[in-house]
Parts: sequence; structure tokens; C-alpha cells
Amino acid sequence: MRFGLFIPQGWRLDLTGIPPADQWSVMSGLAGRADTGAWDSIWVYDHFHTVPLPTDEATHEAWTLVSAFAATTSRVDIGQMCTAMSYRNPMYLAKVAATADLISGGRVQMGIGGGWYEHEWRAYGYGFPSAGERLARLDEGVQIMKQAWELGRATLDGRHYQVDDAICAPQPEAGRLPLWIAGGGERKTLRIAAKYADYTNFDGTPDGFAHKSSVLQQHCADLGRDYDSIVRSANYNVIIAESDAEVAQRLDALQARLAGFVPADVANATMSAFRGMPAVGTPEQVIENLSGLSEAGMSYGIFYFPDIAHDTSSLELFEHQVMPALR
Repeated sequence: MRFGLFIPQGWRLDLTGIPPADQWSVMSGLAGRADTGAWDSIWVYDHFHTVPLPTDEATHEAWTLVSAFAATTSRVDIGQMCTAMSYRNPMYLAKVAATADLISGGRVQMGIGGGWYEHEWRAYGYGFPSAGERLARLDEGVQIMKQAWELGRATLDGRHYQVDDAICAPQPEAGRLPLWIAGGGERKTLRIAAKYADYTNFDGTPDGFAHKSSVLQQHCADLGRDYDSIVRSANYNVIIAESDAEVAQRLDALQARLAGFVPADVANATMSAFRGMPAVGTPEQVIENLSGLSEAGMSYGIFYFPDIAHDTSSLELFEHQVMPALR
């Protein structure tokens, strides 16, 4: 298994209590730790407003961070899970990504999806088109980006995007960027992934992962794509400690912290993304859960630790016990 680490950027209320002027130092320090450690990649989210509800707490912009990490790390791959296609013109995005990739020495990973967070869509003036339109934009946008990176120029007269001999110079270092197509929509998103993706990213629970994998496999068969050529990944929220009692304490502490910024019922509902999930438990429990997922074909996990901007003890425990067991 390969391992990616989400760097806290404020979106999930994980930089609260740290003055905004000091937040880059925290993010950069964690990226540097991953770069000199055993992590394969670092990741950020592409969002503008916090979750589970919009607040005035900082949420740092994804592609600015990608470029900054590109300049301040030397080994780890750098990705976003995932960029919302409609937030930026796809040709412009191809140019931004190619530039960041060259800064990094060829380490940028393109995570891309249709986008879902309605509040920030509307707040930023993007409207909120139907899911079908968002995914149609995703398909057209990926076509444009692939042309831009592989040919250095792109032309498309699409329903949603039109480019006419648009130049992408310089091109990415390898002449292309790895495409991570995120989302588990069974009729459209996974079909787009079967057409274009090097990596997918969807439901990481045992039953969910198995089901989405089977849907992806059928799309690959329909399109004549080698299913085994696509790396299947998933994201995991991590709460880890040496004992069940300490795990419970950490869960309660996270819920209490969130309740300082959103209503208590919202904070409680948010915890469903942690309680009972595969990367929550003691090291032995997490290893057992992830080993089963690995056997099912999940070969790349991207891990989110909600507390590491303030306390790296859970990160250290994961690095020392879980990662070596699953390499």
C-alpha cells in the first residue's frame, strides 16, 4: 500500500486557534515532515468555505498551496483531492498545473471531480448546475487538459467549454500529469474514470469499496479499458491511539472542538465520518481493517488526521506502527 497525507488547511476547522499569519508555517512544517519521512504524497482539498458549515475560519486555497509545496519539498508527490472542474477554466487549470509540476520537478498529481459543495458554488458566483451538467463539464475539461499536457495545444468545441488552438507551454515535465478522477457516481463519474483515469478515489468502507470497484470494472469492460491499469484509492479519517478508551477520548475531544464552531447537533452528525470507520481504532484494529481493504484492491490510502496541526502524537503512532505493517 502507498500512503498519502492530507495537510491541514483549515477547510475542516483543523487550524483553529492558530493565527492566520502562523498557519503557513504549520502547514509547511507538516509537509516537510512528510517529505523527509515515509509518506508517498501530500494532499489538500479544493474548497473555499469550511465544513461542516461555512464559518469565518481560514480555508487556504488549494492550487496556491500546491505551488508553495512544490517549491518547498523535494520528494513527495503533491495532489488535491479533488479539484472541482467548474471552479476554474480547464485550459487555465491545465496551465496552472503544468507550471506547478515544473516547479516541483514532476511531482504534481491532478485530482479532479465534478464538485459538490453548493454553498461555496453559489457564494462565489458559479451558480449550481445539475449533477449531470457538472459531470459533463468534468468530461470536457479532462479532454482539454489531456490535449494541453500531451500535445501542448488544445482545441475543443464542447457544449460547456470551447478552446481554439490554446497553447500550454511549457508542458508538464513528463508530458502529462497523473489523473485522479474522484467520486463514486456509478452511471457517469465511474464511466469517466474508466475512460481517462490513472487513479480513482471513492468509498473506502469494505462494502462500498467492493461495490464501486465492481461498477468500475464493468465500465472498463464496456469501454475496452484494462481495469487493472487503474489504481484504486480511498480517503480515510484517522483517530488512532493505543487503547480503545483513548480512542474514545480522542473522538469526544474532536466532537467538542467542532461544537465550538458549529451547532452541537451538526458536530455530532459530523462524527459519523469517524466513528466505526476503517482508520479509527488501535493500531492493531486499523492494520486489520486496512489489510482487508488492501486485499480487495485498495492500494493507495490518503489519510486525514484532524488534530495534527496541534498534536502530532497520532501521526507518529500511525507512522511507527501502521505504515510499516502495510507497506
